[in-house]
Amino acid sequence: MRANYLFTSESVAEGHPDKVCDRISDEIVDLVYREAAKTGVNPWGVRIACETLATTNRVVIAGEVRLPPSLMKKGKDGKDVINPSKFKAAARRAIKDIGYEQEGFHWKKAKIDVLLHSQSADIAQGVDNAADQQGDEGAGDQGIMFGYACKETPDLMPAPIYYSHKILQLLAAARKKGDGDVAKLGPDAKSQVTVRYIDGKPAEVTSIVLSTQHLDESWDSKKVRDVVEPYIREALGDLPIAKDCNWYINPTGKFVIGGPDGDAGLTGRKIIVDTYGGAAPHGGGAFSGKDTTKVDRSAAYAARYLAKNVVAAGLADRCTIQLSYAIGVAQPLSIYVDLHGTGKGVTEDQVEAAIRKNMDLSPTGIRRHLDLNKPIYAKTSAYGHFGRKAGRDGSFSWERTDLVKALKEAVKLREAA
Repeated sequence: MRANYLFTSESVAEGHPDKVCDRISDEIVDLVYREAAKTGVNPWGVRIACETLATTNRVVIAGEVRLPPSLMKKGKDGKDVINPSKFKAAARRAIKDIGYEQEGFHWKKAKIDVLLHSQSADIAQGVDNAADQQGDEGAGDQGIMFGYACKETPDLMPAPIYYSHKILQLLAAARKKGDGDVAKLGPDAKSQVTVRYIDGKPAEVTSIVLSTQHLDESWDSKKVRDVVEPYIREALGDLPIAKDCNWYINPTGKFVIGGPDGDAGLTGRKIIVDTYGGAAPHGGGAFSGKDTTKVDRSAAYAARYLAKNVVAAGLADRCTIQLSYAIGVAQPLSIYVDLHGTGKGVTEDQVEAAIRKNMDLSPTGIRRHLDLNKPIYAKTSAYGHFGRKAGRDGSFSWERTDLVKALKEAVKLREAA
């Protein structure tokens, strides 16, 4: 591994067109879990894969679902069909919360189409029949998922993506609070941070890029920098800004037309922003809009949970974990650990064995261990699914470090054997 280098990661705000779509899709997931709980439907039976498209004053919600009765209605032929009203209401609430009240994209005026339909029977049998035969749900699809953790930040995340997220989070909070010029910023924004590493550790920021929508058409790049620079410096905290740092604040000048009115958005197009900013491999599957039988989501959460606990346990300074699955098969086909030469007296084989001993990595086991059958996903849709604080409502449970003791003990037992 190189000791001295530059590395860059980007983030996008909750008002970015793709993030608007991720938010709506995850609001739909939460809606289905919430309605299931209200009506006494077993949350283990929830199935949803929801995709959203957004453009100028138009939102299209499509996908496959298995819904509780409260989200259905009688069609003209007397058969149960999906009732679109609650889905539309959830989308409007999300758009309003993000802050879109523009002529070209307004939470109240946008036309919303709900094109959800029942889950494919072929996919359903791959999950449900496996539960009948094996006692555990089968994976909702094939695929590979990665988890990663490192000692660069307090939340054990890579520094460039950590700080890129933090800049946008601070600006969004200030914008919504509504004080002074910062309240004239729009919801759409992108950030990018380049970090210089010396001896493998983050040493200073060498480039900062921020493009943010502003509602005052008279503003230029200099005015925007005057408004946002204090928040950028606050977000970077103790990480020094190089004396010759390059600042690119709204480098194209005016940025008034933003969000889906400026660029169409789609669910699942920001998978590197959602994970590790390119500092770790990615299996290719998006998270938002999916229930947790879909291992794209649940197994990626499990892999992060395990990698974070390995690093938090002091077994390594960096850890990458890969899991692989086949549709309809409960247990992972493979578990791979890479400690990147930073292991503290342990080998990858020992860590793999400790993982297998301490966590059931079937979809059922993951959902049970991390308590995932809850309406906790809308808040994951912006500023990353990882490096967040576990909430009392069960959100971000994969960020807990409650497996540290068990992993240490398992490694010791294997060494003794």
